[in-house]
Amino acid sequence: MLTGAMPSPDVIVVGAGIIGAACAHALARAGQQVLVIDSGVGGATHAGMGHLVVMDDNPAEMALSQYSVEAWRRMAADMPTDCAFHACGTLWIAANAEEMAGAEEKQVRLAQQGVECALLNAAQLTQAEPGLRSGLAGGLLVPGDGTVYAPNATRWLLGRLPDKVTVQRGMVARIDGDSVVLADGSTRSAPKLLLATGMQATELVPGLPLRAKKGHLVITDRYPGAITHQLVELGYISSAHHSEGPSVAFNVQPRPTGQLLIGSSRQFDTLDRSVEPEMLAQMLQRAMGYLPGVAHLNAIRSWTGFRPATPDSLPILDRHPTNPHLWLAVGHEGLGVTTATGTADLMAALMTGHTPPLDPGHFALARFDAVVGGAL
Repeated sequence: MLTGAMPSPDVIVVGAGIIGAACAHALARAGQQVLVIDSGVGGATHAGMGHLVVMDDNPAEMALSQYSVEAWRRMAADMPTDCAFHACGTLWIAANAEEMAGAEEKQVRLAQQGVECALLNAAQLTQAEPGLRSGLAGGLLVPGDGTVYAPNATRWLLGRLPDKVTVQRGMVARIDGDSVVLADGSTRSAPKLLLATGMQATELVPGLPLRAKKGHLVITDRYPGAITHQLVELGYISSAHHSEGPSVAFNVQPRPTGQLLIGSSRQFDTLDRSVEPEMLAQMLQRAMGYLPGVAHLNAIRSWTGFRPATPDSLPILDRHPTNPHLWLAVGHEGLGVTTATGTADLMAALMTGHTPPLDPGHFALARFDAVVGGAL
């Protein structure tokens, strides 16, 4: 990854998180000279769980996440070990008969799209993960899912094509036509600009329909073999898309280090980064309700982050309606790492005039015309 002089860029990418890095790499593969500008502060990429999971809440999310997870798996063989790609699969846990019916419906939806998955009854669930509490109804195993350590994957993506991608540290204060103005007053210009930041996007493009969702995470000491799959309650889906009020859901990952990464929580309308003991306690209590052994583990760190969420929980992947130089890749909420590869291929195609691999209409900003109300 170069940090010095470079030829005049074809594209400036604002933001060097996982979305910006993946887009920069895809644009470079398409022949573009790319300058990435990033503040170096760190955002959702550094704070998140790094899951790679096929989600099926709606057809657009299904298409983007399935395409993206498949792309991550293809890249896995080339990743250095510090990216910690882990093909652990996801076990969706059904606590009762109603949720088991939901698992069966989910299995049908995934199988119809060619996603490998298998229903597990209560006995099979216990065999797969003995640490789960008794009395659970069963679950759905999606073996193709996994996890990755996103900060290192980001650095790897940015460094894969050093003759095409240059990274520069700087705080972008304003976007003006084909130029970005940095906090020090200097400017950088290119025919195409791509905004790929988190909540800072709302400062650079006022009126974007983005809202911060705060989340807590906890990581434990090393307990190799404590669990072998990413574990998620089937109630996670409704919890993840609550539009009002705080919520928690059971979501635990086994890391390649032997540590357990424990989530998840959601809070709106706060930008306070502090860890809140009450919210943390609710989240851990939820985890212990599914995985009782969590109560006996040593937690070594907890932290928070902010997911940039749109009203329909799908990202905005589109050209800006009034600035023809500016493109948007924002609002990925909690699926930024999962969908980074699909986002990148879609944006690279749109920005270079090629046929996109996915229907871009699902991610157009115009779907929020009533929300934005002409503010853009």
